[in-house]
Amino acid sequence: MVGKKKGVPEWLNSPLWFSNLSDDRRSSRYETITLSPEPSSPPPAPPQPEPSPSRPRLAVAQRSEIGAHSGELSPSWSSPEEESRESQLLADFQITLSSRIINLGELRRLAFQGIPHGVRPTAWKLLLGYLPLDRTLWAHELEKKQTQYYTFKDDLLLNPSEITRRMEDSAGSKNEDLSCLSTGLLSRSNIVHGEHPLSLMKSSVWNQYFQEAEILEQIDRDVKRTHPDMDFFCGGSSLAKSNQEALRRILIIFAKLNPGIKYVQGMNEVLAPLFYVFRNDPDETNASHAEVDTFFCFVELLSMFRDNFCKQLDNSLVGIRSTIEKLSQLLKRHDEELWRQLEVTTKVNPQFYAFRWITLLLTQEFNFSDCLRIWDTLFSDPEGPQETLLRICCAMLIFVRRRLLAGDFTSNLKLLQNYPTANINHLLHVANKLRGPTVD
Repeated sequence: MVGKKKGVPEWLNSPLWFSNLSDDRRSSRYETITLSPEPSSPPPAPPQPEPSPSRPRLAVAQRSEIGAHSGELSPSWSSPEEESRESQLLADFQITLSSRIINLGELRRLAFQGIPHGVRPTAWKLLLGYLPLDRTLWAHELEKKQTQYYTFKDDLLLNPSEITRRMEDSAGSKNEDLSCLSTGLLSRSNIVHGEHPLSLMKSSVWNQYFQEAEILEQIDRDVKRTHPDMDFFCGGSSLAKSNQEALRRILIIFAKLNPGIKYVQGMNEVLAPLFYVFRNDPDETNASHAEVDTFFCFVELLSMFRDNFCKQLDNSLVGIRSTIEKLSQLLKRHDEELWRQLEVTTKVNPQFYAFRWITLLLTQEFNFSDCLRIWDTLFSDPEGPQETLLRICCAMLIFVRRRLLAGDFTSNLKLLQNYPTANINHLLHVANKLRGPTVD
């Protein structure tokens, strides 16, 4: 039996986090990364990763496959007890969301447990601050946002030829008739000063267009690669093409409205869950305005993580490297043994794995339905999603601590860059425990 470790929280002394593997088994323990119970027979036996928590995960949802005419995630098996709990949770949500003034504290409490599909669109909009808590203001607020977004589309998605034509119409039409009368010649459109494809003027719409071309090409490439295994986003169906165009428009408008950040590769992965949830709102009217809602909620979400996407702040106290260092210190405070194994013994730099975890909000580490569940908890935290995200990342390390303690640089890096299937509810439970006092 493994003795109690000093400098580790009491709940971490569970055998769940430890392994007594000999050195000769370490090289082969990474051949499989799926969770399974410990074998009852004595060695020799194939190496096993961390055992599942007390409630068996009988059906792990694979990265969801969505039919060409459906936006529903493939259902996974649930026990009668789970179904009863989910039914009660849905009823509690419906009561909370039907109030004239939404109780944000109660909504956050419920969302922490996971939000049922049918109410997730409305709950996310409230948790992200997109919808006001007063239900009587929703219709007016949504109408205002729709008008604002359509204005953005009209102003920012025009090609330079159309912009130049409008400028010519407004600037040249006033003098056209007078010119014809004085010279006796037929009118001819004049090129607005500096507005031609070869212009190098910084204010030229053509010059700006060519400077933005690289960003637009990157957005196109990334959008086409978004969840290629989901018919909702990829494929030849009209649904997939329409959804891709919506993602593309949102990212282009965001890039043009935010010149300090523009577009950073991977933003499409952060955008996709929002659009998926809002496009599959049971209310068809709401679903028809999913692009508008997604844009503004995307802005709200990225405003919470803005500094992680700003290259100029990478080395500052608020940039992505500082955020990764906070994760490192969080692990050190809660599990110094594991921290030392990773960063001192095997020299696995947190940037090698945590950069993607943090910037993409774990969208690439778990299947799609589990990602939505994690975001429920992220959005529910009154402290803000940044601190919650770091606790979840720290819990992910603790979840596989036994394998990390037994591994070397290569095996540990491979494990963390290809995170194994996990029980998400238990992972979030561990992350929540990290709120508690740290060990001196």
